[in-house]
Parts: sequence; C-alpha cells; structure tokens
Amino acid sequence: MTPTPTTDEWGIDASWLDALDKEHSVAQATIDRLREVIGTPPADLDDRAPIVARPGDALELDKADVVCEDGEVRSIDGELPADFPLGYHWLQTAEGRRRRLIVSPGRCWLPDDRAWGWAVQLYATRSRASWGIGDLADLRAVRRMAADQGAGFVLINPLHAVAPTAGQEASPYLPATRRFRNPIYLRISEVPGADGVDIEDDAGRALSEGPLIDRDAIWARKREVLMRVFFAHGGGEAFARWREERGQTLQDWATWAAIAEEHGGDWHTWPEELRRPQGPELARYVEQHGAVVAFHAWLQWALDLQFTAATGDMTVIQDLPIGVAGGGADAWAWQEVLAEGVSVGAPPDAFNSQGQDWGSPPLTPWRLRDADYEPFIQSIRATMAGAGGLRIDHVMGLFRLWWVPSGGSAAEGAYVRYPSEDLLDIVALESTRAQALVVGEDLGTVEDGVREAMAEHGILSYRLLWFEDDTPAEWPAEAMAAITTHDLPTVAGLWTGKDVEEQREHGTGTDEELERGRTSLLAHLPRLPRNTPTEEAVEHAHRLLGGAPSMLLSATLDDAIGELRRPNMPGAGDRPNWSLPLPVLVEDLPGHPLLRTIARTLADGVTGGRTD
Repeated sequence: MTPTPTTDEWGIDASWLDALDKEHSVAQATIDRLREVIGTPPADLDDRAPIVARPGDALELDKADVVCEDGEVRSIDGELPADFPLGYHWLQTAEGRRRRLIVSPGRCWLPDDRAWGWAVQLYATRSRASWGIGDLADLRAVRRMAADQGAGFVLINPLHAVAPTAGQEASPYLPATRRFRNPIYLRISEVPGADGVDIEDDAGRALSEGPLIDRDAIWARKREVLMRVFFAHGGGEAFARWREERGQTLQDWATWAAIAEEHGGDWHTWPEELRRPQGPELARYVEQHGAVVAFHAWLQWALDLQFTAATGDMTVIQDLPIGVAGGGADAWAWQEVLAEGVSVGAPPDAFNSQGQDWGSPPLTPWRLRDADYEPFIQSIRATMAGAGGLRIDHVMGLFRLWWVPSGGSAAEGAYVRYPSEDLLDIVALESTRAQALVVGEDLGTVEDGVREAMAEHGILSYRLLWFEDDTPAEWPAEAMAAITTHDLPTVAGLWTGKDVEEQREHGTGTDEELERGRTSLLAHLPRLPRNTPTEEAVEHAHRLLGGAPSMLLSATLDDAIGELRRPNMPGAGDRPNWSLPLPVLVEDLPGHPLLRTIARTLADGVTGGRTD
C-alpha cells in the first residue's frame, strides 16, 4: 500500500514520495522553519475568505444577498440556483459580513477540433529586421507561416516583463511580473510615432550579428529609441484612454519600473519610503517622475497593440511561470501575500539528485485566500488575455509546492499544500470567459489525483515522447503531445550525442550518468538503426508523434530545423541559457525542407492520415 503523507494545519506534508514511490521524511527543523514563515491565519478567516462554487452547489450559509458583477442583487438561500451567473460577485450575509463569491463552470473551455502547432522560443526566432532578438513582428510572421501550413496554434515562451535595468534576466521563467509584457519584444519601427523619429534601424539590426542574444545591449538601444519616440508622439488620446481603463494595476507596474530604473530591480534595496506601493512618499515620487512612469505605461500600450497584431485569429498559447522574482513588481505589490525566507523548487529526482531551487518566493496559501485570490486571478487573466490559450508551468503547483528554506539545499525542503479545488475552478472560470484552452505541464513527479483533477476540470495533460513509456498511439486524447521541451535535448542533439557532449563540458553529471540518461531517451525511438542520418531520426520521431490521438500535437522550431542545442540546460550555470538564436532566420523557415516535412507529418496526424 502506498503511504499517504500527513499534512499539518499549516499545510505542510511531513513526508513525500519520490518517483519510485519511496517515502522520505521531512526534517523537523524544516517543518518548524516553514511553520514560522507561514504564520497563523486569523481565527475568522473561514468566515471571510472567498466562497468558490458552481451553479447548483449547496452552500453552508443561510439566506443572503449577492451583489453580482453587473450590479443585480440576487437572494440565495442554502444553495446557488442552477442558472446563477458565472463570475466574481459579493455575498452579503444577514450578519453583515461581506465576502467574495466566485462562481465557476468547473471546466475549462476546449475547442471542438484537434490541431497541431509550433512551439517557439520567440527571443531566439530572429529575422533580418530584428534588433538582436526575436520580436512580436517575428511572431506575426511565424503565425502566418503556421496558418499557411494548416497549423492551429503557436505555443510561445513567457513574454512577461523583467526589471528594465542592466543585467537583464535571461530566463523567461523568472519575470518581475506575470501581468505585463517585456518591451524588449517590441518591433521599434511599428511603434506608434516611430515614423516621425530617426530610429537608426541599421544600428539596431547590427545587434543580430553576434553569436548570442545580448539582452543588455538590445534593451539599452531599444529603450533609448523608444524614449525618443514617446516624447515625440506620446500616444495621444488612444493611449490616454487605454491607460485610464487599465487603472491602478498598470500604474503600480509603471511606478515599480520607474523606481527600478533609478534604484535597481530589487525593491528590498530601495529607500525605505518607496518599499510599499502606497503612501505619501510614493505619491510624491510619482508626481516628480511622472514622465518616466507614463513612459513605462506607454510601453505596455505599444505591446498590447503589437501582440494583438501578432496573434491575429490564431490560438497563441502563452506560458505562465510558476512564480516571479522576489524583488520584482508583483512581489512588491503583493509583499503581504508572498512568503519571505523561502523559495520554490523541486525535491531530488531521477534527473537531479540534489533537487532544484527556482528562486521564486511562493504565495502563502492562507494569505492568498485572505487576498480574495486576487494575485492568482490577475496572473491567470493577464497571461491568458487576447491569445486563446494558456500553458501552466509546473501545474502541480496548484496542488502543492516544494518550499526550500533560505540557506539550505533544495533537498532540505518540504511540500506545502494549496487550495487546489478553488484554484482549478478559478482557472476554469477565466478560461471560459476568454474562450482559451488550458494545458497543464504535469511532467516529473506527479502525485495521485492530480491528473484526474485536471481531466475533471478540462485541463489538458502534457505528454512527451522522452518521458512516456507507452507509444504515442496510446496517449490520452485530452492532452498536448510533444517530443521535448526547452529543458530537454532536441532530437538532433540526442541522436548525434552532441547534447551529452555539451552536458559533459558543463559538468551536469558523470559520464556514466549522462550516457545512461541518453540511452534511456534513445529507447523512445524504437526500431531505428544507429547509423540512421540525423534528419531521418528527426522525421521518425515526428512520425511517432503524429500517431498520438491527443487534441494538440506540438513540435519545436528547434527540432524542425535540426538544431543540436537545447534552449536551456538546467544546472549548467556557465552556459548561455535562453540566449541561443535559431540558426535559421524567420524569412527562411517556410522553405526549410525538414520543417516542411514535419509540418506535413503533423498535419496528416491531425487529419487522420498518420503513419506509425
């Protein structure tokens, strides 16, 4: 019988199971430290925290009035009527209590038809017009190529903003915010007002001449030109209306960004009077630096325009990171909700014997409830907005997260539980409203019940050829099927052995460990002689993928051009992760013979003309 971890009143599991179902006990010192960090919720939290329910649900309360989103007042008595409107309402009890009532359909929106698409690291996908980095105009070009090939979606890396300072964060999975986009992705020539300014396009395009993506040089150049465009044009009434509609949330981001430019990207190091997002000192700062604050708001307006043009009418699945930088804008705005002195990671597993520390502070579960789930709602809604799809990185984090106390190793952490049913229902509500499909990245150690809960809520699983024991033909229909991810070898890198060579150079494992890992992955390409040319191996892998009955089939551009290097190699700190450009320019992708073959293969798989 599989042992069940015991969870205390702080939500901490006293033990955990590894991938081999071996039970490990958590050190008491770790439990004591996490209890201290989590703290004790107020005694009346259960009486004021949001109620998350579905139409027809019984509620544990007597007669009450509900002020709905549209202003209508409805009376309920013991249960929600079956026709009760979905949304975020306010419940007023007879005792005078006011609390949030979130009514969800319980299931995410899903399309009627199967589709295939490209997974794109946008920063790496450069064109001849790019300024050193793939941008939103390049995304538009990839989307048009995909549409011409019969694809139904494009999956992109997180585009969330980082600190607008030197030392640009390269990892898309450690943003300063999950609510706003990174202006480094702007195509400068298409920003409103750019036609009235000398944007020095030749100097910008010269940034693509280097072998790596130099974000510091790119942002310095783009910022200087964007600032000139802003002061010359300013956005006019269209920007002013947009800014007013976005309200305080946008103002907070723009304020943080302006302060970060002056005092650095970690709010903990700022002058004391600026460390809180309210107060007279902060208001005076905004008044004195109004132009810079407006500039950062204007950048988001320009991004909104270009993103809308880039996505068109195709589903673009955006990626939601598991967390944010501890010194960033979201951590500043919600510092009362995030836990101090810990970070999110993963316990030791077959791929990393030391465990992982991802550097993001976790949301404290009870504080998240006390904040009416607003930090979670805003992050989901903003990342889902305007594109039709969402991929939730490490979806297991909606159920539990591995907390690592500061100063300790990742192996010395523990799992902390979250109100998963509420969070899943919120995802379903936002998905339904946005008509956006949701994919959960359920890779690695997945505890019992997670995939069942995902299926119940209409969240697609994520199945990889490198990870699955079954052939793709046996994978579930309610899934996105793929071969690899940004953290794992490309087919060409695996087949040629170049990926192992690079791992060896960066010391990510012993020779024995690396060869054992490669052998285990190669086993997923059955009946393929070892002297098979690399391109044929890539084609074979995608023929296997095309046999999956899954709703979505996804292939990386890296695989489609036979790239040897993966975008990110975890544990290789001296490697230029997230900074490797694709060796094929965007304009040349449609004519690439291997890419065209893979497109036909996946299109046949979706339409039923698949080969085994």
